[in-house]
Amino acid sequence: MSEHDDIHIESHMPKVWEQEETFNDILYDWMGRAPWLAISLGLHFVAYFILLAIPWHLFQKPEEKIIEATLPPPPPPPEEPEEEPEEEIEEVEEIEPQIQDFEISDHNETDSQEDFEEALGDPDQNNNSPFDSDNMNNVIGAGGGAGGKFGGRMGGRKNLSAGGGRPVAEAIKAGLEWLKDHQSEDGYWDVDDYFNNNVSGKAGATEGAGIAAQDIGITGLALLAFLGDGSSTKQGEYRDTVKKGIKWLGDMQDEDTGLFGEQIGHAFVYDHAIAALAMAENYYDSKNPFQKRQTQKAMNYIGMARAPYGGWRYDVPSDGDTDTSITGWMIFALKAGDDAGLRVDKEGYLGALEWLDSVTDESNGRVGYIGPERGGRSSRTTQNEDEYPADQTEAMTGVGLLTRFFLGQNPDDAPIMKKHGDLMLRMLPEWDKNQKGKIDMYYWYYATYAMYQLGGEHWKKWKGAMQDAIVKNIRNDGDYKGSWDPIGPWGYQGGRVYSTATMVLTLEVYYRYSRLLGAR
Repeated sequence: MSEHDDIHIESHMPKVWEQEETFNDILYDWMGRAPWLAISLGLHFVAYFILLAIPWHLFQKPEEKIIEATLPPPPPPPEEPEEEPEEEIEEVEEIEPQIQDFEISDHNETDSQEDFEEALGDPDQNNNSPFDSDNMNNVIGAGGGAGGKFGGRMGGRKNLSAGGGRPVAEAIKAGLEWLKDHQSEDGYWDVDDYFNNNVSGKAGATEGAGIAAQDIGITGLALLAFLGDGSSTKQGEYRDTVKKGIKWLGDMQDEDTGLFGEQIGHAFVYDHAIAALAMAENYYDSKNPFQKRQTQKAMNYIGMARAPYGGWRYDVPSDGDTDTSITGWMIFALKAGDDAGLRVDKEGYLGALEWLDSVTDESNGRVGYIGPERGGRSSRTTQNEDEYPADQTEAMTGVGLLTRFFLGQNPDDAPIMKKHGDLMLRMLPEWDKNQKGKIDMYYWYYATYAMYQLGGEHWKKWKGAMQDAIVKNIRNDGDYKGSWDPIGPWGYQGGRVYSTATMVLTLEVYYRYSRLLGAR
């Protein structure tokens, strides 16, 4: 044993086998360092997103792009079209229509109202909204068949759709032919010398001349008869006749004021209203721009001529007076212009209704000329008031009732309208040359249209008397054939042209205007 064998060294260090780390030791050590690792990881994420947010493209130099473009070559100049040879127009010899002879039979013999209504369907399936609907029951305007504003104008007579049957249709045709044959070459109807324009060339038929001053108004009235039958400057059997008449009226219009003719006497206001109505009805169908200009001027004149808060009378500008007769014509002209799309004085509608109320006798329904009193119920001149007394007519009541219909009133809302009709049934049309005071074509015209609108028993009772009075008294001899003698309070002014045009218009009631409110 050496000297060192007795030395014993005791160490406190762990044994080698005791120095191996266990899993728990490592986990404990890692968990002690974890917060710092989380902080480090978070800082790395923040730095990463900051780097992503930097717009690195702004530091790059943009690439230069070169775009090449080429323009197409200009198109070759257009070739000039070859001129087409002008078409030669062959001259066709105009053949004058021949009027066939026929006898006017009693209206009760054949083709009754019921027969035609049964063949054509119920004519009283009518609209309850006057003036606004586009179906067959509208009233104002021109042109077209059952779908137009004028109901069944076109072809109404030819198809015998006139409720009065063949006698009525034949009388209308004869009257239109007479008017056509007595139109002047210039296009107007010469009231006092109508016989000079007779195309048949016969002489001696000079009875029933009127007054020359009425040429404009009577020309308008004659044109309304052709327009009511479906002709216009655009279409129809009598297109050429209407074209000449409308052109002449246009030539007679004052360029500045729009008045047809001259402001002379009292009749010029009537003349203008009737001429304006004819122009408006024709423009509704023709839509001719030049005619629109002329007709609009005529409407402007009517608006300017109206009395404030009232209707119309003789003075232009108005002195404030109103009468029923002129007001009626003015309203019909305005309504025609309104339906044709022209600008019109619509305040006149309200003024007219207020006027009618003011001159109506509520107790019996009578409408007066300038007042509701008995003596003011009709217009008469001093030279014929003895021969045609005012108590033999209800002309103004007829004007009043028809005007109310045109302005949208109906008997359900305005019971006075039925009273108008009841009153006129007491004075039915009667052609009695021994009592000429009963013959009033002006009254018959207005009352016929008013009673047709009223319908029901009023119309049934009226139409028989009306047809008897008119159809049976058409002239069938010589150059007078197709005309009516100008008997009545206004015959001396308008003459044979007036009476014939008025009677034709009256018989056209069956198809000139459709019913507004249906049968009652």
